Amino acid sequence: MKRFFKPIEKEGSAKKPSLSPSKQGAENGAAQQQEDIKKEPLKFVTWNANSLLLRVKNDWPQFSNFISNLDPDVIAIQEVRMPAAGSKGAAKNAGELKDDTSSSREEKQILMRALSSPPFGNYHIWWSLADSKYAGTALLVKKCLRPIKVSFSLDRTASKHEPDGRVILAEFETVRVLNTYAPNNGWKEEENSFQRRRKWDKRLLEFVVQVSDKPLIWCGDLNVSHEHIDVSHPEFFSAAKMNGYVPPNKEDCGQPGFTLSERKRFGAILKEGRLVDAYRYLHKEKDMVRGFSWSGHPIGKYRGKRMRIDYFIVSDKLRDRIAACEIHGRGIELEGEIFLGPYSTYFCAIIKLEACDCCSPLVIL
Repeated sequence: MKRFFKPIEKEGSAKKPSLSPSKQGAENGAAQQQEDIKKEPLKFVTWNANSLLLRVKNDWPQFSNFISNLDPDVIAIQEVRMPAAGSKGAAKNAGELKDDTSSSREEKQILMRALSSPPFGNYHIWWSLADSKYAGTALLVKKCLRPIKVSFSLDRTASKHEPDGRVILAEFETVRVLNTYAPNNGWKEEENSFQRRRKWDKRLLEFVVQVSDKPLIWCGDLNVSHEHIDVSHPEFFSAAKMNGYVPPNKEDCGQPGFTLSERKRFGAILKEGRLVDAYRYLHKEKDMVRGFSWSGHPIGKYRGKRMRIDYFIVSDKLRDRIAACEIHGRGIELEGEIFLGPYSTYFCAIIKLEACDCCSPLVIL
């Protein structure tokens, strides 16, 4: 669906008298320079690409058109699945793409060529990558925006990256933008399953409490469906098992992302951080067609089973500034009007932030 935006005029504003060309040009130049310095992000897109290289090879025209039409200020991507720079056995640079072999150089060239073409050439990009083609995140921010700081861990250390490249945090003058790819809960009481997710949730809880001094916009694949309304078939997901295994703790039973323990921890993060689920704030009812961001395999018992695991979470003080929050695309087994990809959606939000002297809020007409 095409969207149109226009600035809201300030109440009581009147048309200014026309200026001479020289004065008008000087004023426009100064205004443009001021906008470049002061403008804050207003529109955001988050997307689990499930291999950015594959999307570039197979679906880039559709994604490019989507971004051109929406014109977001920030694009948060999860599961880029590109390895970090560094030769085998050497220390890796999680902020750079691997290019020390002929195959990795070719893949990097393909990716960077796509990201330098319109409209992506208008964005600065930051990476946080795993050692192999696994997980990883990317954050694209319009070049006219200038983050005060960009870091890659929940403890906000600029040089340190989270394992598997799961975090990018951009701090602006009036807001922080957090892009995360949460680890899957898994099915068992193991170090890389339940225990890993518990540690992640604990650190996130600590993080949202610590950064409460400034509004937060947290987006990405959070790998959790908070309420029954966030899944298509609650009974199915609650009873799901892997090879008949039943966890010792009843609250750990069920589909990863929909266990009671995960949902409780997520609720605690929202409560303690004074955060709001932007999509659910605007959409109170279950939408069986467009209300989910993950769709099961089209063949087998997961056909038609869907979950909402991708989010925009915002500080409560931004609640009334949310202009829209929509899921674009439909389940993998359904025909959609735009590129779906393996995870079936783009998830985008248009958020109205505090207006500054150089810009007005945006609204959807």
